[in-house]
Amino acid sequence: MRRWWWLLDLVVVLAFVVIGRASHHHGESVAGVVSTAWPFVLGLGAGWLVVAVRGRTGARVGDGAVVLVTMVAVGMALRVFVGQGTAAAFIAVALAFNGVFMLGARLVWPRVARHA
Repeated sequence: MRRWWWLLDLVVVLAFVVIGRASHHHGESVAGVVSTAWPFVLGLGAGWLVVAVRGRTGARVGDGAVVLVTMVAVGMALRVFVGQGTAAAFIAVALAFNGVFMLGARLVWPRVARHA
């Protein structure tokens, strides 16, 4: 599992985008999802770059926190830069949703793996 944390994080980010678009009635077309997701996917890549440069695997909660905060900061900055905008509530929801699943998985996985 250690090598696959980036994939779990990507799935979480894409779920965040699809659920958010659906709840705001923006639709789930591929083009729409891509237009909303790309800033966060680039932010996720930046977060993983920070983790990799530090020589980490991404499996620890601290690594996940670095990825999470970097993803949200870069994603929101890119959204502002291209005119998609942000709001304080959107930032809070992005941190909360992605944090629960990205960090939660890192908390739960070691316990599940130990018992398997």
